[in-house]
Amino acid sequence: MGKRLKEFTKDNTKCMVRVNGEMLIDRVVAQLLRLGVSRLVVVTGYKGEALRRHLGTERGGMRIEYVDNPDYSRTNNIYSLWLAKDKLQQEDTLLLESDLIFDYGLLEDIAANKEPNLALVAKYEPWMDGTMVQIDKDCNIVNFVPKKAFDYKYADTYYKTVNIYKFSKEFSANKYVPFLEAYIKAVGNNEYYENVLSIITFLNSSSLKALPVNGGKWYEIDDKLDLDTAELIFAGDGDILGKLSARHGGLWRIPRLIDFSFPTNVFFAGSGITDELEANFRTLLSSSPSAMEVNSLCASKCWNVKEEYVVPGNGVCELVERLRRELGGTVCTVRRLPAVFGRTSNSGFHVYVPQNADLSYSAEDIMEFLRLRRAGILMLSNPDLVTGSVMPQKDILRLAQWCGERNMHMVVDESAADFCNAPSGCSVLDDGVLERHPNIVVVRDMAAYGIAGIRLAILCSGDSELVDRIKASSGLWNVNSVAEFFMQILGKYESGYTRSCGALGKEREYLREELGKSGFLKVMPSQANFLLCEVMKPATVSALLLWMLRKHNILLHDSTAQVNADGREFVRIAVRSRADNARLLAALREAGAFPPFRK
Repeated sequence: MGKRLKEFTKDNTKCMVRVNGEMLIDRVVAQLLRLGVSRLVVVTGYKGEALRRHLGTERGGMRIEYVDNPDYSRTNNIYSLWLAKDKLQQEDTLLLESDLIFDYGLLEDIAANKEPNLALVAKYEPWMDGTMVQIDKDCNIVNFVPKKAFDYKYADTYYKTVNIYKFSKEFSANKYVPFLEAYIKAVGNNEYYENVLSIITFLNSSSLKALPVNGGKWYEIDDKLDLDTAELIFAGDGDILGKLSARHGGLWRIPRLIDFSFPTNVFFAGSGITDELEANFRTLLSSSPSAMEVNSLCASKCWNVKEEYVVPGNGVCELVERLRRELGGTVCTVRRLPAVFGRTSNSGFHVYVPQNADLSYSAEDIMEFLRLRRAGILMLSNPDLVTGSVMPQKDILRLAQWCGERNMHMVVDESAADFCNAPSGCSVLDDGVLERHPNIVVVRDMAAYGIAGIRLAILCSGDSELVDRIKASSGLWNVNSVAEFFMQILGKYESGYTRSCGALGKEREYLREELGKSGFLKVMPSQANFLLCEVMKPATVSALLLWMLRKHNILLHDSTAQVNADGREFVRIAVRSRADNARLLAALREAGAFPPFRK
């Protein structure tokens, strides 16, 4: 019935929902026609007449027949299939559920497979829900696992049923239909047809084999959130990159995607801190976090600054927005910083865009830009969150002094500072520095720790009155319990964190060297957890991003607009594990053999 889809199924049945403008049923019909299917049997229930009017009795030479389920509101899919039992016994059958969207290749694979009785399955991923199966080395289904029997201890052995099956006429007549009728008589109509398959495979595991999905896309649409995800997964080439960018995260929802667009630290998890977080997760989930005062003490301990100088918060964006509301005035940014732009404010902006060919800039360059413009706040990142370049600490302090003489605050985003291996260092997160320069405000998110999902960040300033005002304007509980516990235990893993930063730095250098061999990427120097690459003509960023996404399910970040370098195009590539980086490099080598990447 599709009740959870609300307005999308008010006047239509579920299979008439549109994904990117195309009805699910129309997409399926087109796929069946391409496959050469001669007859389509549709079991109708809710809004069945609307579906009949839409489909008719024939499409492209394919005959369309209907079986009506008048008791659809009181029964489940086992009854719908039972009503069509005579049809099942007449011909070999492809069984499809109405709420699926999938690539044509999936139907082609299951139809062409020599096995007569197959269930299409996919290796379990966190976004999946519903019936699971376990299979042996010969792809026999040895166990059906209903939703209520799901056990996370065995998740790595599970495969999700895609709800696309192939039954031979003989299997339907001699096994499935007899068992179906017996099960309904014994248990009732409000059950699932997979229960019957479970009994058959229990008695004879060779009756039904599994066909694992290998790269093909599919998604089950039960509610509006599923519909939103499906529209993203099945977006056209002209829309997919824009839709991905507009989500600003949450890409774990996208099946099998490898996200090279978001810089993080994949090496810290191995230190043991994630094990401790997992061990205490139940307690943390059910417990209220501490208020601002306690979490300020936690942050003070973690980053070795006085509690009266630090504000913990729910991400850099939240903290920077509160800071801007307290200070007011016009903001000058070095490039378009994501933590600033797109946020609501009455203040205006000046954007300093470095004009040097190597994308570098100095303290003097910023001073010269500001001499001609009035601003109350200067915002920059160090290392630069667009290029990965570093301004030495002494230059940051000189710039802060210059700003202070002009009653300007200087906000420095040091989210990637721990990856910097410059001899003189680059961080100004120090009590003494903050006290000598009360106009400096340091912000940091936790991407460097690989925990972006808990939305923890800090803001630090030697101006304790400003800090107090920001704390007062923040929610009493603006840090969740998981983030609080992370700060509580972080000190135990300090050495592991230091090693992880060193490991990332080594992997960054390896990746930088290998990327330079692509033939169409010019790699910029970086002290951050990513590498900025210029995409050399005739290659283009759009072609590269689409190639990597469509061919290899790898997402890169288009940094062209942020760099803003007069027709030059840039892509940002996060440093990930050696295995992920090897997959990336292999995909780039493959791309280099084809236009437009080949010179």
